[in-house]
Amino acid sequence: MADKIHGFLPATAEMLTNRQRLIVRYLFGVLIDLVVLGLFDEFSDSVTVASFSWALLAAILLQALLKGTLAIEHYVAVFFNARQGAFMKFMRFVGAWLVLFLSKFVIMEVITFVFGDRVRFEGMLHGVVPLIIVVTVMVIAEEVIVRFVRWVR
Repeated sequence: MADKIHGFLPATAEMLTNRQRLIVRYLFGVLIDLVVLGLFDEFSDSVTVASFSWALLAAILLQALLKGTLAIEHYVAVFFNARQGAFMKFMRFVGAWLVLFLSKFVIMEVITFVFGDRVRFEGMLHGVVPLIIVVTVMVIAEEVIVRFVRWVR
């Protein structure tokens, strides 16, 4: 029993593989998105989610769409960073901003297409402004959690 803690946990921990770290990161991302979406549903008139199940599915979809957006933004950044000059640096900024801004309209359309009235963002610009606020809070919350976990080490 000396190799066990409290009789059931192994005394030594194994390091996570890269795949396991990726799963943990996306799982936490989905859970954070779920909490943020649920809080906005509860405390805001601009966000309406039919049920917890729909909120969970929306959080999974939002996590995938946000990671896709960041991948495209990274691709655009690499494209412009590979070229020299002040104009290319300016275009990197403009390209990143354009991808991040236009992606919110794509995300809005995908959510509307997939969930219909079960998940709704209402308000300015047909719900795009509340969506931008929710997504911004999701990204900030994820970053705060990541920084906290790194700080705990």
